[in-house]
Amino acid sequence: MPRNPSRRSLLVGGATAALGAPLLGQGPASAADPTGTVDAARVARRVTPGADVAAAQGWRMLRGRKVGVISNPTGVLRDTSHIVDSMAARDELDIVGVFGPEHGFRGSAQAGASEPEFKDPRTGLTVYDAYGADDKKMAELFRKAGADTIVFDIQDVGVRFYTYIWTMYHAMAAARATGASFLVLDRPNPIGRRADGPMMTEKYTSGVGLKPVIQQHGMTVGELARYFNGKLLPEEGAGGQVELDVVRVQGWDPDSFAQDHGLPWVPPSPNMPTADTATVYAGTGWFEGTNLSEGRGTTRPFEFIGAPYLDHRYSDRLNAHGLPGVRFREGYFVPTFSKFTGKTCAGVQIHLTDPRRYRPVETAVAMLVEARKYEGFAWRKDDWDKERPYWIDKLSGSPRLREMIDQGASAESVSAAWEREVSAFEAERRPYLLY
Repeated sequence: MPRNPSRRSLLVGGATAALGAPLLGQGPASAADPTGTVDAARVARRVTPGADVAAAQGWRMLRGRKVGVISNPTGVLRDTSHIVDSMAARDELDIVGVFGPEHGFRGSAQAGASEPEFKDPRTGLTVYDAYGADDKKMAELFRKAGADTIVFDIQDVGVRFYTYIWTMYHAMAAARATGASFLVLDRPNPIGRRADGPMMTEKYTSGVGLKPVIQQHGMTVGELARYFNGKLLPEEGAGGQVELDVVRVQGWDPDSFAQDHGLPWVPPSPNMPTADTATVYAGTGWFEGTNLSEGRGTTRPFEFIGAPYLDHRYSDRLNAHGLPGVRFREGYFVPTFSKFTGKTCAGVQIHLTDPRRYRPVETAVAMLVEARKYEGFAWRKDDWDKERPYWIDKLSGSPRLREMIDQGASAESVSAAWEREVSAFEAERRPYLLY
């Protein structure tokens, strides 16, 4: 679709024109620390998310545009005010609508739910329900709002089966279809640069894994947007790339973790209360595909894992693996909702001893291997999906994880099964990295 030639001058950077072009908010990124240590105080002093960079410049890149914003409670500035509130307070900006993902714009909905369309009482803006919207539906929402520029600002947690990155993908395709430009306000990946886990395969794509991306992708949302735009969008439908720009994080070290950044942690979803939760979720999210409780309905979801049929031996067996950066405490809990509501579950609480050494996918493999040895263990099934009945296959990207564990494979051999996929993905993502 033809582009307005004046539009690029209003947005800074030109990420799609040249991968190496300077973008708004670019700051020097430190090289990877070969010792694996990070000075937390130094990191906290210098990490500035893209939203703060843009707000400090008075949102000047959005003046003269009809702006739609995709965000949720994590779209905050350092002072914890929301970007939509900041934008709406400026008379020179024209915010035409807000689009809420899973859990909603204000974050009141539980997993698999969203907030219906409403008028935001603080700003008076219409908030559209964009959860589950495909390219076509998203484009309809953009046209209904009259948006010619889409801003995306959501804190991701670095995992393929967290749905916000797929909301972004659909929004980018919709922006391409409507002729809108797309601006990402980038934020740090809270679990760092490491890539790990199995690749999504075409047959098992869904809303928790729409395209071939490694499970722990190790990219920021801005980098993922560039990857989508440079590699995936041109392969899907007509139109090629969307006009994309990224407001970079200043001073982020990709080898650091959310615990180091000194930024306010706003739960990206109701069951992601802490930075530690995000760190373990890249692996323990798999337990949603089993009949074990993943800790929903407790104060430490995804850090508590258990079931009524487990016992004290589970923690002993896991600690015997000697996994780096973690200890398992024998734990008991009673979920207030979700699986095993009101029943006592035996299991473990995951205690991180060193987030930089912790490997969430490898750890979760060992946890599944040991849980599979208990009578009572089962993989969770979808009765309505006859061809792909197992949830774990959609979460992990194929039947391989489930089948290897069912056949008695060791944790080490399971984790080794996707090493080539990880290496290939690391090479593919390299041109799109910003830090």
